[in-house]
Amino acid sequence: MTYPERAAAPAILPDRTGVASLMAGIRGVVFRPGDDGYDEARKVWNGMIDRHPAFIVRCAGTADVIACVNLAREQELPIAIRGGGHNVAGSAVCDDGIVVDLTAMKGIEVDPGDQTVRARPGLLWGEFDRETQAFGLATTGGIVTHTGIAGLTLGGGIGWLMRRHGLTCDNLVAADVVLADGQFLRASERENADLLWGLRGGGGNFGIVTAFQYRLHAVGPQVLAGAILHPAERAPEVLRFYRDYIATAPDELTTIVNLRKAPPALFLPPHLHGRAVVVIAVCYAGSIDDGERILAPLRRFGEPLIDLIEPKAYTAQQGMFDASVPHGLRYYWKSHYFGRLSDAAIDTLVAHAWQTPSPISYTILFHLGGAIRHVDGAATAFEDRSAEHALNINAVWSDPQATEAQVAWAQSFWEATHPHSTGGVYVNFLGEDGEARVRAAYGPDKYRRLAALKRKYDPGNLFRLNQNIPAALEPE
Repeated sequence: MTYPERAAAPAILPDRTGVASLMAGIRGVVFRPGDDGYDEARKVWNGMIDRHPAFIVRCAGTADVIACVNLAREQELPIAIRGGGHNVAGSAVCDDGIVVDLTAMKGIEVDPGDQTVRARPGLLWGEFDRETQAFGLATTGGIVTHTGIAGLTLGGGIGWLMRRHGLTCDNLVAADVVLADGQFLRASERENADLLWGLRGGGGNFGIVTAFQYRLHAVGPQVLAGAILHPAERAPEVLRFYRDYIATAPDELTTIVNLRKAPPALFLPPHLHGRAVVVIAVCYAGSIDDGERILAPLRRFGEPLIDLIEPKAYTAQQGMFDASVPHGLRYYWKSHYFGRLSDAAIDTLVAHAWQTPSPISYTILFHLGGAIRHVDGAATAFEDRSAEHALNINAVWSDPQATEAQVAWAQSFWEATHPHSTGGVYVNFLGEDGEARVRAAYGPDKYRRLAALKRKYDPGNLFRLNQNIPAALEPE
């Protein structure tokens, strides 16, 4: 059977016998409407999302996952997959269907000798980093510790180590997967290699990953990292200097620019709270001495409001942005890839970034390149490795009455920056942007290859609550 994208589900399950059989066999916890804990279990990071599943299965292991997949397929029900629940589109929860909640599956085993780790899909990046850093090891992970490892990995995975050690998906060496027919298999370079290729950036289109195996690298425990803040009124010259500075930056240095009003963070003096600022955040994944030398020109430039760069624990750097993106606020994102920052692009950013009506909205610019480009572009589903920057316009607010104004700001800003984009986009930054933007995230060649892979592993499009790639009409 074939499922249309975003198809509505029946409000009443058609086969109560099948549901009862599922309940009897589940080792984890099942939440249904009216149960204690149901409303809390259906919440995700983005407070804009308010969906009501028929039931939520907090799986205890792979057998629970297989049971859920079989029931969803047999009953023709929507199935949503929840790892960290951090995706802005809110696809981790659905109306009237099944939520496969993996949050209780948090096992992790580090092999310091082989420098690999096997991790379950319910882990958050803060939990993952705590275990790997016990051995002085890490892999590229999200820049917010309460992001789940699963969704970030499957969409690509950008973070503080990406220019030195590649994307998260570049460090994925194997995965255990439950397919749409309930079959369990392992994807690696030696077995089902085509599936591993699709999991490295193709999202949740092909199955439910119940274990990830990653390559680890020697990192920390101390890195030279932090942020420099400049006043927004100096933004044009700061961003032009920044553009020229990063043009020769070594792979060990990752930088992220944040255009916003300074939050009331404990690490900032009160007189800066609420001030419009340019934040240049940095992490040097090499020796502290080399980092001091490389960062010296950046730290000498202009008259910064504050310089917070210092040797610090890698885990502390990973949590630097946590307080700015708490659970429960309303989030709406628009995104592009950029090439090198032109003067016109910089002027557009400056003209729009601080026009948001919300003091907690922000615009973030990730410098890519480095080790991301060292990987053959055809080696993974992730696209595009030639991009210089990923721009993410983040509307953030709490009052439901402000929704229209916040969405309008993000959309108009995005439209203004479109002439400066490459036309591509990072799939993990997409919300409900439609098929055209999913195609833009992969480009025509990879999209065709992914569609053929979908036909092989999920021809009925059971796994459609994601940045969906329907099956190809004909095998390729």
